[in-house]
Amino acid sequence: MVTSTTREQPPITCHTAAKWWSKDTIAIVTGANKGIGYALVKQFAKLGLTVVLTARDQARGLEAMDSLKVLGLDDNVHFCQLDIADRASIGSFVSWFKSRFESFDILVNNAAVSFNAMGENSIDYADIVINTNYNGSKQFTEAMLPLFRRSAFTSRILNISSRLGTLDKLKNIEMKAILEDIERLNEDRIQAVVSAFLQDVAAGRWKDAGWPEIWTDYSVSKLALNAYSQVLARRYEGVVTVNCFCPGFTQTSMTDGKGNHSADDAAEMAAMIALLPPRRLTTGKFYAASTTRGMISKL
Repeated sequence: MVTSTTREQPPITCHTAAKWWSKDTIAIVTGANKGIGYALVKQFAKLGLTVVLTARDQARGLEAMDSLKVLGLDDNVHFCQLDIADRASIGSFVSWFKSRFESFDILVNNAAVSFNAMGENSIDYADIVINTNYNGSKQFTEAMLPLFRRSAFTSRILNISSRLGTLDKLKNIEMKAILEDIERLNEDRIQAVVSAFLQDVAAGRWKDAGWPEIWTDYSVSKLALNAYSQVLARRYEGVVTVNCFCPGFTQTSMTDGKGNHSADDAAEMAAMIALLPPRRLTTGKFYAASTTRGMISKL
């Protein structure tokens, strides 16, 4: 997931999916009041899963629920406010979840922020971007891990990531060596990389320190998330599968509505990965959307 080399595998296509889920299969999608997250909730609901929609903003989350009701897709969807960057909010979500469900099967970490418009590369909010996209996703995942159904066949984590966070975008030799050392990779070593980046930002030397050149803070946050996904995949092999998915250039608010495909298109591809049949289930993979080949695994 964080290696420099790539080895493409055959594209995943719709015909590979064999239904194994039911209404009793529970999926949680973070950052789901709009964009890819909202589209993925719709996709899961259409397929008959029970879905928990989360949103940082209570009002926007309820608006998303209202729109699902108009579409006739609200019967199996539940809403709870969640700010993954706020530990108190995570604690409240866990309490809410425990009061309604015994366990769950699928976690899609989709919530993310970026303060750069297309063509911009400011790092004014680097600490917020890192704290949300990496630390927030990490702390929410850790809070929810004990509540997984713990089935090697059905328990899955899908982290919505980006090609911007792959190691070929990192030119800092020291930091790259840390992340390439898969055998020793752990949360502390990932945090060391993140801390080094934030120190370079604070010192004003980030441009010359070999960090990714495009959407730098966002890219580093996804670099850390990809590395953390690799750690989880190894640690929970045979218990919970962990994969990443880059939806590509998608038409969302983060891209100012520009892109090669819609949020619904990206959500359909994400659902294919999240719902892979047990016999085809992978872990530790980085999947990337392709406008010409459907979807390919880069590992």
